[in-house]
Amino acid sequence: MIYQIFGIIFPVFAIVLVGYFYASKFQPNMDTANTINFNIFLPALMFSVLSRESFQIQNYQVLALSGVIVILGSGVIAWIIAKVLDINIKTFVPPMMFGNTGNVGLPIAVLAFGEIALGAAVVLFVIEMLLHFTFGAYILSKNSNLLPVFRSPILIATLAGIGINLIDLELWLPATQMIDLLGQAAIPLLLFTLGTHLIGVNFGDWKLGVLGAILCPLTGLAVALILVQFFDFETLHYQQLILFSVLPPAVLNHVMAEKYQQQPETVASIVTIGNIGSLFILPMALYYVLSIN
Repeated sequence: MIYQIFGIIFPVFAIVLVGYFYASKFQPNMDTANTINFNIFLPALMFSVLSRESFQIQNYQVLALSGVIVILGSGVIAWIIAKVLDINIKTFVPPMMFGNTGNVGLPIAVLAFGEIALGAAVVLFVIEMLLHFTFGAYILSKNSNLLPVFRSPILIATLAGIGINLIDLELWLPATQMIDLLGQAAIPLLLFTLGTHLIGVNFGDWKLGVLGAILCPLTGLAVALILVQFFDFETLHYQQLILFSVLPPAVLNHVMAEKYQQQPETVASIVTIGNIGSLFILPMALYYVLSIN
């Protein structure tokens, strides 16, 4: 089991380290690569998975609802703790709510369970992204403009993929192969860019970062464990919900904090330390879920 877990974790964090060391030597500007990934590669991955005949959307309704509850429930717990400890809510609560479902969640799911897990991982990723760009933006600024969300290539590709699936439309094979190839670039690039984001982070707020690294997985796990008492999950969805609940804070939290000028340096510390902490959290979560029959 330990060797199996190492085999799952190693490719993920090895690519992150490649990104880190490359960025530390060459200081590349990753803005263009990130834009391409979110506008081309990730939408292609979403469409490819959701439009497949094997993807049956009705099988993911409970998982999707559970993902929403985990995110919102984590936010409620984090809000209470922030109020008690007198921590800036706009700075602390979003990173506790919105986990790294893209950079870490997608590759971990595929490496742990194979391609069969990609459908559930994509559903949870889409939910996290939509909530982050809507409710998450609202937390940071009540005057945030939500219109760009509905023009987002990821949302358009998601709706198009689900639509194609529902009407059972068979696409031209070379076109689907082209889209599949584009989508395959998304996950490695997500991991690489995560590594580049670890460069030059100020650890001045390390205490808050450590608190976040502990609290983020614990709050999500607490909500997930409550949910499994009420919902009947198939084994694979239960395993993926547990992994989803303990993911570290998403890099997107720092991007959003910069956009709305909400202590981006502090958020960067929370995100970075949280992702470093996942080196210890994720192996334990994997040990638990992989032992489930």
